[in-house]
Amino acid sequence: MDANIASPAALIGDPVRAAMLQALQDGRAQPAGALAWAAGVSAQAASNHLSKLVEGGLLSVEREGRHRYYRLASAEVAHAIEALSAIAKPVRSLEVPRSPKARALREARCCYGHLAGRLGVRVADALVERGLLTPADDKLYAIPDQGRAWFGELGIEVAALASPRGVARRCLDWTERRHHLAGPLGVKLLAAMSQRGWLALETKGRAVRLTPDGAAALRDLLGVSLDDDGRVAA
Repeated sequence: MDANIASPAALIGDPVRAAMLQALQDGRAQPAGALAWAAGVSAQAASNHLSKLVEGGLLSVEREGRHRYYRLASAEVAHAIEALSAIAKPVRSLEVPRSPKARALREARCCYGHLAGRLGVRVADALVERGLLTPADDKLYAIPDQGRAWFGELGIEVAALASPRGVARRCLDWTERRHHLAGPLGVKLLAAMSQRGWLALETKGRAVRLTPDGAAALRDLLGVSLDDDGRVAA
C-alpha cells in the first residue's frame, strides 16, 4: 500500500505549522510560547497547531513540571523539513536579545542545587559521550561502573546516594531545551566543582561563573568548553 503523503504534507503546508517545524530544526525542544513567537501567532492558536502536529506524528511532546516542550518526532521528519527548507524563506529566530544578567544565567546557573545552562548541558553531554552516564527510562541516567569510578575520583560516593525519584535524573534545561544532570548526583557534582574552585557561585542570584581553573579542568577531564569554537574560555 502506498504511503499517504497527503496527510503530513497538509500539516507542513500550513504557514504557521511550517514556521514552527522550521524553528525546531536545531534539535532543541521548545515550549509553546517560544513557537508561538516564532510563528507570529497567539498562544491559543499555537496550542491548536501544536496539537495537530503531535497527533499527526510530526512532533513529540515532553513534560517538565507544569511545562510542555515540543521537538521534531524523528530524524525522518527533520530530513523532510530540511529538504523543504532549502527552497523556503527563513522564519523568525528564537534567539532574542538578552540582558547581561540573562546571558549569564544562560551560560551557567544553579538549578535546585545542580548545574544548569549551557555549561550544565555540555557537562551532561560529555558524561554521556564518555560512557560515564547512560540515558535510561523515566528521565533517569544509569551510572555504569566506569562512571562510579570517575565520580569517586571527585570524592563522590555514588553508592551512598539515594532518592525515591532517582539518584541521577535528566532535567530539561529551560534555556537550552536539552537535558542536564539533576538529582542527588547532580547536586554533589556541583558541590565538588565549587569546592575545587572550578565554579564561583554568585552571592546573589543563581548565576555561576566558570573559573580559569575550572575551564582547564573541564577541558582536560571532559573536553568541555563554553566557547562555541571549542576553545576554553579563560
